[in-house]
Amino acid sequence: MARPKNIKGKVWVIAGKDGLLIHDIDTDQIFHNSHLAVTDIEKMGQYAFGNLKGWEGFPEKVGKSDIIVVGKNFGCGSSRQQAVDCFRSLGVSAVVAISFGAIYKRNAVNSGLAILAIPSMEVRPPLQSGDEIELDLESGNVTDLTRKVVIQGNSASKVELDIYEAGGLFAYGRTLKTQDG
Repeated sequence: MARPKNIKGKVWVIAGKDGLLIHDIDTDQIFHNSHLAVTDIEKMGQYAFGNLKGWEGFPEKVGKSDIIVVGKNFGCGSSRQQAVDCFRSLGVSAVVAISFGAIYKRNAVNSGLAILAIPSMEVRPPLQSGDEIELDLESGNVTDLTRKVVIQGNSASKVELDIYEAGGLFAYGRTLKTQDG
C-alpha cells in the first residue's frame, strides 16, 4: 500500500539558544561513531542527536510522526546509514532542511524517510517547535497549520516519490520487477 504524499506532524525546530537553525549538523552529531556497533534499527533511536550540544535529550521528547526542521547542509560528513535509521527508529515522519548533505539525502531517499528541502527558508524559520505542519511532498508546500503560513519548498522528483511511497529502495525495486513480469 502506498504511503501518503501529505505528512502531518508536530515540529521540532533544531536551533541554538539564539533561535537560529543549526547548520552543518554532521552524521557524527546525528549518530555518534561510538554507537556504530548497534545494528538493530529499533535500538538506534536512543542515540539520535546524542552528540549535538543542547539536543542530547531529543530521543526522550520526540513523538511518533513528529517532523524535524533543520538548517543548511544537514547530514554532511560520512556516509552513515544510522544517521537516517535513528530517526526512523523514533518514528520521525520527515526531515525538513534548508539543504541536505548529498550522501545523507541519498540514504534518506533510499530508506524511505521523507525529506524536503526549503532553500529559501530563513535561519530563523517561521515555524516553531510544537506547531503542527503538513508537508506535501509532491508540490513541496509546507503548511503550518498552527500559524496558517505556507512555505514553498522543493518538490520531490517522481522517482523519489515512488521510492518513498513504496517504503524504500528495495521495496520500490520489487514493484519494478512485478511490473516487468
